[in-house]
Amino acid sequence: MSRTVLLASASTSRYSLLLNAGITPLVQVSHVDEDAIATKLSPINTADLCVALATAKGEAVVKEITVTENRNLLVIAADSMLEFEGQSFGKPGSPDVAIARWKGMRGKSGYLHTGHWVMDLVSGQVRSGVAGAKVEFADISDDEITAYVNTGEPLSVAGGFTHEGKSAAFITKMTGDSPAVGGISLALLREFAKDMSIEWTQLWDL
Repeated sequence: MSRTVLLASASTSRYSLLLNAGITPLVQVSHVDEDAIATKLSPINTADLCVALATAKGEAVVKEITVTENRNLLVIAADSMLEFEGQSFGKPGSPDVAIARWKGMRGKSGYLHTGHWVMDLVSGQVRSGVAGAKVEFADISDDEITAYVNTGEPLSVAGGFTHEGKSAAFITKMTGDSPAVGGISLALLREFAKDMSIEWTQLWDL
């Protein structure tokens, strides 16, 4: 029996990763207050925070699904953050913050965590976990940082970078689950599906 995936995320990178894996998901975005959740849970490590945020997003969407009446759904939510020198970095939000972060990160490394929350609406089963990779950054110049930030790309992505976009040339090495750096771990999702007795191939487009 084929299954339908509902992605509880506005991330174009997550959507593309699923699409390239043969899965065209429905999309419904949650509107949870991520900052309020992070403040409430503080102090908390980056990995656990990512799972908590993914859980909040997924649960919010499941409470009120509006994009379809189909309930043969596997709902997937995710949240990503960069752990760098003991701090959790989400989306920079502003050019000044993005520039400051890149000046601090250049020539160094961090760990990009992506928390996942998955619910099978048919069985009611839920799985959650985290995947990620160590990311090593090139020692780029001030001019490169300014030019990159001026593109607007880093402002709305976790850690202020993407490994498939304009900043790809500024990443010298990744060790770990590279799709998780893009926002979703296909390997982890497959394990979750298998654990819930769902074949990964059931999620592929017909």
